[in-house]
Amino acid sequence: MTRPLVLEGIRIVDPDRGVDAAGTVIVIDGKIAAAGADALNQGHPEGAEVVDGRRFTALPGLVDARVFIGEPGGEHRETIRSASRAAAAGGVTSILTMPDTDPVVDHVALAEFVMRTARETAEINVFPAAALTRGLLGQEMTEIGLLGAAGVRAFTEGRKTIANPALLRRIMTYARDFDALVMHETQDAELTGSGVMTEGLLASWLGLPGVPREAEVIPLERDLRLAELTGCRYHAAKISTAASADAVRRAKARGLSVTAGVSINHLALNENDIGEYRTYFRLSPPLRPEDDRKAMVEAVADGTIDIIVSSHDPHDEDGKRHPFAEAEVGAIGLETLFAAALRLHHDGSLSLMRAIETLTTAPARLLKLDRGTLRPGRPADIAIVDLDAPFIYSKADIRSQSKNTAFENARFQGRVLRTIVAGRTVFTATDGD
Repeated sequence: MTRPLVLEGIRIVDPDRGVDAAGTVIVIDGKIAAAGADALNQGHPEGAEVVDGRRFTALPGLVDARVFIGEPGGEHRETIRSASRAAAAGGVTSILTMPDTDPVVDHVALAEFVMRTARETAEINVFPAAALTRGLLGQEMTEIGLLGAAGVRAFTEGRKTIANPALLRRIMTYARDFDALVMHETQDAELTGSGVMTEGLLASWLGLPGVPREAEVIPLERDLRLAELTGCRYHAAKISTAASADAVRRAKARGLSVTAGVSINHLALNENDIGEYRTYFRLSPPLRPEDDRKAMVEAVADGTIDIIVSSHDPHDEDGKRHPFAEAEVGAIGLETLFAAALRLHHDGSLSLMRAIETLTTAPARLLKLDRGTLRPGRPADIAIVDLDAPFIYSKADIRSQSKNTAFENARFQGRVLRTIVAGRTVFTATDGD
């Protein structure tokens, strides 16, 4: 049991209930007892910690539905413990881990290993995704029913795309029968080839091989047709182009059970950030031109894109200290997810409610978690934030085991002050700051 907590006079933003108002949050025995303007009518629980929250905002703890880790097999890049500490510092209280570890999470024993390790070492909630195919080889389907019964929340090939449409159709059919979520990143390997950034004028200037936008759009449109054919719950894991957003928008208009996500990198950055071959900006999909970035923001605003993810992908410095075309692909992002997303609120692109919804309620709903809300009776996963506090994110601040951030020395407005998981404080801004 944890000590009761009362947050008095705090601004409460809870997209699950449509609440944005000053009030009081009361936490008892790790659950939300009350959260609203009339909460103080209940009085203070005996022995409670009482916090004057008049300058702060209480949000549901963030839910990040795309997190790559190293454990098992790549603990030098990131462990479940280190990822959880990074997440807590960013106000993230629940993460969905990707299955492309060593060995791959493609059967029940490996999924149970992740869950058991998380229970023993993590400070936040960790939910595993499992592979769609054994070994991520794109040949043989995994045991979707058994893995789902074991607690797996979604099925994905991680960074890979299944090339065989007949296999993907069979997977989607089985997933439908178990009401399992198929999360798929769409990057055609043949069209991508050796490309490392978006095909266009800038790639030509830099002398780097380009990737056509169609490498993302063509397999996405195929997937959407298969989702319509099979009736499965389909999630486009990480789209990044205007044409992809249009494809998802049309699919939703036809009534398909499809959703889509976008990396915060593709909302906050564009291809110009690559600059002089800065390898921390080598991502997949590659950073796009400004027109595509704006289209992604608009798609989040109008509901075409449902969730924002960090796509946290740790690599050690040796993996990034190469020529751009040879560097490892990916960047960490758990600690900067909230602050970078808040930029879209401060510049008027997104309402605060919509921005928070894509980071909390929407991913929790997608994964069928009882999180992402301040509704009474639910687990007390809370992020206490100052929406206007300025700070510079320096390398010394990074809690992730790897340091490959795309936001080193970035200026942000809005930071996490305290993170609470099931009523227990797992981060305060004084920790290492």
